[in-house]
Amino acid sequence: MDGVSDRDFLLEFLSVAATIMMHLSRFSEELIIWSSDEFSFIEIGDAFTTGSSIMPQKKNPDVAELTRGKTGRVYGHLMQLLTVLKGIPMAYNKDLQEDKEGIFDTVQTLEVILKLFPDMLKSVKVNKEKMYSAAGEGYINATELANYLVRKGLTFREAHEIVGKAVIFALDKKINLEEISLEDWHKLFPVQKDVFTDELYSMLQIDNIIKNTSSRGGPDPEETAKIIEEESNWLSLNQKGVEKFE
Repeated sequence: MDGVSDRDFLLEFLSVAATIMMHLSRFSEELIIWSSDEFSFIEIGDAFTTGSSIMPQKKNPDVAELTRGKTGRVYGHLMQLLTVLKGIPMAYNKDLQEDKEGIFDTVQTLEVILKLFPDMLKSVKVNKEKMYSAAGEGYINATELANYLVRKGLTFREAHEIVGKAVIFALDKKINLEEISLEDWHKLFPVQKDVFTDELYSMLQIDNIIKNTSSRGGPDPEETAKIIEEESNWLSLNQKGVEKFE
């Protein structure tokens, strides 16, 4: 009786499908934002975009937007089946015929998206110069400045207060932290002026900040290359397993 009314295997499939779609939707959101004129970090290939009906110069990231939109569809199929199952007694009930449509649609949705998504990513062109320029905005090096002051012997509480005041000063002058002169550093913080030397400017450079974050999974180029190699090997091994299964 329990066997013929059980649909746990379908619920598990839909749950996995919903999780996959959630991650792809988040990825799509990044691609949509990064490809917008406001960011212009990337350009998605023409095969995966369309022009606007009103603005001919615009490229709409259709595959990314449809992926994001269809995520709710897959969520809906999971909730629909959960709702069907919650009220039926043991053994087969006619309600269970409603397990088909959502499953078939989910499979078709995943097949299309998982086929298109990798090709879309291969078509992406990265605007490195724009991304590098953006990395220097927003006082992203403020945390590194605090760490630098701690290494110079200040407590983190003291360092945090100094960085806060420095950012306010930079905002008022409409400059970045690395553009504050040594003279101004010494005027702002006469008690701690000995810690503000020429070394400060090298430390505040984005390239050096990235190189200093060498913990596992950090953005240090060598660490990044290592992670890419590990993940590529993992994908290669698992792809062979998928091909064997097929």
